[in-house]
Amino acid sequence: MAAALENLHIVDFSRILAGPFATMLLGDLGATVTKIERPGVGDDTRSWGPPYDDSNEATYFQSIN
Repeated sequence: MAAALENLHIVDFSRILAGPFATMLLGDLGATVTKIERPGVGDDTRSWGPPYDDSNEATYFQSIN
């Protein structure tokens, strides 16, 4: 069965919460999502913790990206 948004391509320049969450939902519906982050820094929420996972990324970031 085909996904609802399988032919849609999203380029995500957002950060923090609302944008990554929205593009995660679009990806869950079948869209192809490419997330673009700031060079050398990445998304601010990677460091928002504790708690952190085994790779030292904030679990907050992991939950929505």
